[in-house]
Order: sequence, then structure tokens, then C-alpha cells
Amino acid sequence: MMDAPFWTSIPFLIIVLIASSTGAIFRPGAWYRDLDKPGWTPPDWVFPIVWAVLYVLMAYAAWRVWDLDGVRLPLALWGAQLALNALWSALFFGMRRVGLAFAGLVALWLAVAATTIAFAQIDPLSGVLLLPYILWVTIAGALNFSILRRQRSPA
Repeated sequence: MMDAPFWTSIPFLIIVLIASSTGAIFRPGAWYRDLDKPGWTPPDWVFPIVWAVLYVLMAYAAWRVWDLDGVRLPLALWGAQLALNALWSALFFGMRRVGLAFAGLVALWLAVAATTIAFAQIDPLSGVLLLPYILWVTIAGALNFSILRRQRSPA
């Protein structure tokens, strides 16, 4: 696979950039800042850095597998997790539906896990490249759930 020229990775980078644009469209703003969040919430400046790294890893992992045999399902899963990733931003920041966003995040976690396993079966390094993503989605899920519980609990 690595015989492919680097320019062939450009479509994957473009797809990831489009998917990541929901973070620019649905900005956290005052609503997020004013939410009751747990003390372990990462500082705001961490999020764009982590997401930038994760999107590069996602694109690189997909590029590594795109021309291998048996890649149809793994790339379909990759596309599905990107769509669910974008949907979460719209649900959480755009619609401010914390509970619905958590349900979407559970679906995202499952899709990322399935993608990680599918990629690992055809290219182990591609699976490893997605491990930080599943870790971050786990943290995001715990944060989303904590915010949901705090919004529903009396003070």
C-alpha cells in the first residue's frame, strides 16, 4: 500500500476536512461555557488541538487501507463514523440536545470501534492509528453523560 504516491491521500484529507467543519459551524460559545461541567473537563484550548491530530490520524489510516483487498466494509464504516461525528456536533452544539447527542455519541463510539477492528484486520497499523480516536470519543462520551446528568439533577 505504501507504494501509493502521497497525493493520493488528498481525497481523504478533503473528506476529513469537510466532516470536521461542523466544529467550525457549531461553535461551543457561551451556552457551552455556562453549562455545569465536571472538574475534569479538559480546557477549551485542548479540543481543537486533539481534534486536529485525530482527523489527520483518521485520514492517514483510511489512506493506508483504501486500495487493499476487502476494504469496502471498512471504508463504509469509516464514512459512517465521520457522519456520526459531524452529527454529534450538530446535536450537541447546534441543537443543544445533550441527551440526543449522548445517544449519537454511543452510536459514534460503536462505529469507531467497528472501524478500528475492521481496519486492524486488513492493516494493523491503521487500526492502531484509530486507538487515540476511540479513547477521545470515550472521554467525550463520559463528559457528555456527566453534563446530561448535571442538567437533569437539581442543584
